[in-house]
Amino acid sequence: MEAQNIMTKMLACCLPDTPLSEATLAMVEHDCGAIPVVENKQSMRLLGIITDRDITCRTVAQGKNPLEMTVKECMSSPVITVVPEMSLEDCCKVMEDNQVRRIPVVDEKGICYGIVTQAHVAQHAQESQIARVLKRVSRPTLEPSRVASR
Repeated sequence: MEAQNIMTKMLACCLPDTPLSEATLAMVEHDCGAIPVVENKQSMRLLGIITDRDITCRTVAQGKNPLEMTVKECMSSPVITVVPEMSLEDCCKVMEDNQVRRIPVVDEKGICYGIVTQAHVAQHAQESQIARVLKRVSRPTLEPSRVASR
């Protein structure tokens, strides 16, 4: 099974200058926690990704007002991606290696076509593979004492 067979096709995307409030409304509307950020809606060239966690950690946790910010101020870039032909197993490996829960699917020109998420893995992978992805993606990345000082 390939990424293109299991991905959510591009339902929502935003631009770097999109207000964070609009990006969060799109997350609510599309019932998702991440939206690809593209250069423009004609080219669909991927520039980054904005997640609910990005918004929380890069605005609210730092005392900034998210209502006054744009997507480019807190999006993740560069972003880890996969190609449409990548196997589910290889997608899982990329998620594990990079500790990401969502991976945009792009072609060789960087055009975004969709996104593969942990939910897709849960729906299509074998149980042992699902458990491995969940465990490896969820492992701690910082020591507790370092987290408190951030």
